[in-house]
Amino acid sequence: MAITIQAQNLTDYVGKKTGVSRWFTLTQEQIDNFADATHDHQFIHIDPVKAKETPFGSTIAHGFLSLSLLSAVAYDAGINLENTLMGVNYGFDKIRFLHPVNVNSKIRGHMVLANVLEKRPGEFLLTWDVSIEIDSVEKPALTAQWLTMTIINP
Repeated sequence: MAITIQAQNLTDYVGKKTGVSRWFTLTQEQIDNFADATHDHQFIHIDPVKAKETPFGSTIAHGFLSLSLLSAVAYDAGINLENTLMGVNYGFDKIRFLHPVNVNSKIRGHMVLANVLEKRPGEFLLTWDVSIEIDSVEKPALTAQWLTMTIINP
């Protein structure tokens, strides 16, 4: 579970890992549903027979599917501020897809709060260094510098 703190304590967490999420298993059904939602039906994602012939040995999850799980990762491993009105994605400064995620692999996220900027009173731009770990694989699936905005009722 994400920790909940007061906004004035945010800077105490800069440079620190705030948490590790639960494991998520990426099934073929999830991959197929993501392919339908994004109109990305490349065979390496949706055709187990053809994908078996590739160096991956099976279908793989879309990189953007793994990336889209960062919101769920944040629910487990991020920081909640007391009196939050809303939190929104602000963007990314860097994303790297480093290793394919084979179907039925388990992944989980690691979050480090890299920077805090109070843009206006009660409006916090948070920079996160995140990585998605694949169970039993040394290299992460992805690393990213993720920007989120949290707005509180001051």
